[in-house]
Amino acid sequence: MISKAGIRHAGLVIGVVVALGACNRNTGPDESLAAFSPEEIFQRGEYELETSRRSASSLRYFQEIERLYPYTQWSRRALIMQAYAHHRAREYEESRAAAQRFLDTYPNDEDAPYAAYLLALSFYDQVDDIGRDQGVTFQALQHLRRLIEDYPDSDYSRSAILKFELAFDHLAAKEMEIGRYYLGRGNYNAAINRFRVVVEDFQTSTHTPEALHRLVESYLSLGLRDEAQTAAALLGYNFEANPFYQDTFRLLSRQGLQPEARGEGWLRTIYRQAVRGDWI
Repeated sequence: MISKAGIRHAGLVIGVVVALGACNRNTGPDESLAAFSPEEIFQRGEYELETSRRSASSLRYFQEIERLYPYTQWSRRALIMQAYAHHRAREYEESRAAAQRFLDTYPNDEDAPYAAYLLALSFYDQVDDIGRDQGVTFQALQHLRRLIEDYPDSDYSRSAILKFELAFDHLAAKEMEIGRYYLGRGNYNAAINRFRVVVEDFQTSTHTPEALHRLVESYLSLGLRDEAQTAAALLGYNFEANPFYQDTFRLLSRQGLQPEARGEGWLRTIYRQAVRGDWI
């Protein structure tokens, strides 16, 4: 049941909204909004954000608070709301600019973690299919990591960690996609270079077992048995229960080979790291 105090508060908010709306129809924006307090203008901005499908309708209220009442708590709150409104409208560059301005101006504010989160999201939410340029994914990783390191105890840290892992896996998927393309066309050296990137730089991603398996395929195709056996040994040491290891074992067995660390190449170095616990 709504209390009398709640009814009075709701009536006040509705009254402010109606008054602001009426003024905006009759006069210019600067003159009409100057007659109201920053709290009243902020409430109107929130109302527009909640009730309108177009986030742009709320932005002018938050922007006017900054202009009319600079260096106040309402100006600070209005800036973070601009970043949110732009992001909701998928205006990522504008959201990014507002969030960065907030962080530059109020680095120690309680809303700084949220501003950093919106900044990271402005990149992350543009990461979609693996066929696109990966520059935006690198930017997302950079800003997510900064949020995790700068605000480890914030409400947004856990979400940032999950998104970081997904973006990280996304980059590995791109390398695998290109590596498979080269492998399928018999360009084994180019394929090896791509799978090596996954093994060395994205070793904690979900694609590492397949990358090692594809390395075995590539090296066997080139007649490089030591490298193939070492890749298989590394795969078995770290992912023995993975289906890719079973495929690798059968592939080697057909040629009378077995998983075994041999030679002194880059894979042998990683194998030694794995045995010491320095890899994955």
